[in-house]
Amino acid sequence: MMRRNPAGLRVALIHYWLVNWRGGERVLRAIADLFPGCDIYTHVFDPEIIAEHFPHNAVRGTFISRLPMARRYYQQYLPLMPMALEQLDLSQYDLVISSESGPAKGVVLGPETLHVCYCHTPMRYVWDMYHEYRSQSGALTRFLMTPVMHRLRQWDQSSAQRVDHYVANSRFVAQRIKKYYRREATVIHPPVEVADFTVAAGSENFYLSVGQLVAYKRTELLVRAFNANGKRLVIIGEGECLSRLRKLAHSNVELMGWQPNAIIRDFYARCRAVMFPGVEDFGIVPLEAMATGKPVIAYAKGGALETVIDGLTGSLFESQSVDGIVAAVDRFETMWECFDSGLIRAQAERFSTDRFKSEFRAHIDDLLRLD
Repeated sequence: MMRRNPAGLRVALIHYWLVNWRGGERVLRAIADLFPGCDIYTHVFDPEIIAEHFPHNAVRGTFISRLPMARRYYQQYLPLMPMALEQLDLSQYDLVISSESGPAKGVVLGPETLHVCYCHTPMRYVWDMYHEYRSQSGALTRFLMTPVMHRLRQWDQSSAQRVDHYVANSRFVAQRIKKYYRREATVIHPPVEVADFTVAAGSENFYLSVGQLVAYKRTELLVRAFNANGKRLVIIGEGECLSRLRKLAHSNVELMGWQPNAIIRDFYARCRAVMFPGVEDFGIVPLEAMATGKPVIAYAKGGALETVIDGLTGSLFESQSVDGIVAAVDRFETMWECFDSGLIRAQAERFSTDRFKSEFRAHIDDLLRLD
């Protein structure tokens, strides 16, 4: 394996797509900061995102980026993405780091190139959430999904063996890597930009939900629960469920759609608590809330179990249902004045960007020495 001085490494990062700015893209930027001048490969990208967040990196698309309307309909080209990855010639690099949530890790490398995969999640729509995604699709999509996902699942499992070392963003994801890929993973939690948030004094009498409005995040359960209890709920986010949720919501539930970061930070600061009803691989939102000193009411499964401490930084509930959420809010209101914003903030600081960079770079250096 590699014998080059780490200071002179030729490094490439592989990311599934760069058309949004979410948690996975923030991880990519933090990794890119550790290897100045590294090259970035992705299936499709938005030039504005590159100009703002990766101005000093050469960013190259796979052939997917040259297909018709790829930036908008990139997910329709999913069956071609394995082939696109395998066409990339990365023979000039000593270290390749793939950022995996969609197809990214399946590159073909030489024996002297170290391949480390930072896995946000094995593809949900291929593995553990396949039946849920399929049941919510139209008849034609369901018909096409059966053979396409079968082949993609085979490729995903086989290409998992091309990776030398896995890093998972949570213990929850590490368990799924072991289940689907039969590989062990080191857990390094993703970076949270804690410094962007300040602890707020006091709170107003409303609850907050922040995130993409897609079915698996279970925002509909929140709307139905707050319809039932009559308490004020503010929902910030956009997605395929927005229009349907607006029709469902009563007057005490406000859906604001997309909002800039400054508005989101303001609502974090003013809310009583942040609601987190879904199962997430890790979940940045709870830690952003905690960075402002606000507690989180979260479903007790997935990444939330690694960040929310029941009774100290928030409240966990066991039943992912309307009744379960109503009961969780009622329980929280008997204890919310006991939460210490300083202790909540301290928990968030354990997941800072500086901590991530230090842990990830130390892990890469250890792997280079071992190899």
